[in-house]
Amino acid sequence: MNCLIIEDEKVAGERLKELIVKYDGSVNIEAIIQSVKSALDWLTSNPQPDLIFMDIQLADGLSFEIFEKTIVNSPIIFTTAYEEYTLKAFKVNSIDYLLKPIDYEELKKAIDRFRNSPFNQHVYKYPQQVFDKILHSFTREFKNKFVIKVGEHIRVISGDDILCFYSMEKSTFIKTVKNRDYSVGYSLDQLEELIDPAIFFRINRQYIVSIHSLKDIVQYSNSRLLVKLLNYEDNELIVSREKVNDFKSWLEG
Repeated sequence: MNCLIIEDEKVAGERLKELIVKYDGSVNIEAIIQSVKSALDWLTSNPQPDLIFMDIQLADGLSFEIFEKTIVNSPIIFTTAYEEYTLKAFKVNSIDYLLKPIDYEELKKAIDRFRNSPFNQHVYKYPQQVFDKILHSFTREFKNKFVIKVGEHIRVISGDDILCFYSMEKSTFIKTVKNRDYSVGYSLDQLEELIDPAIFFRINRQYIVSIHSLKDIVQYSNSRLLVKLLNYEDNELIVSREKVNDFKSWLEG
């Protein structure tokens, strides 16, 4: 098997080569290339390797530029320290994705996967939450619609229709302006990374509220705040003490 390594850190490139040879001493490492330009030069003047290990951030740019300037038919195992590039990686010939520092067992699994599965039939399935998070990392656009399954029906809940998100019994729910509750397949931690922080604020471990849903805010015991929401009967929610200052700053915009 002929492999190409595209990695701008010399030490990391040599370390990756050692791990690959440890996995299979018969693997031929054709070259270790450190830049987008050098990779383009090599790929346009040599036969395509069986497999490419490719860092995403190179000395002169992102390795995705390679695919924009030449045809790469080889399958790719991406290596990077930045999870935010996962989505784009899987759109360009990727059979796997390894985070640095690369673990030998993870590398072994990735190569085994490549060897045991026809590349053109290899399909990865990831939860929608993963792609939402990665897409946000690329576009910096916030998630404003949620697809909810209600029995056999599918509904779309807009961010404008959301009073709050809340957790209960290890599940997360949306409370709408019509006082309806819908289960949503995200944790509050995941939601914090996806929704617009100018609109939504996590007041405690259990609730994220919309700024448009606030009906009243009053002082509460132990320097906390009590929040009441519009159209929400059970609506006396407490802003935890450690979040009060951030909450006030959020209100000021």
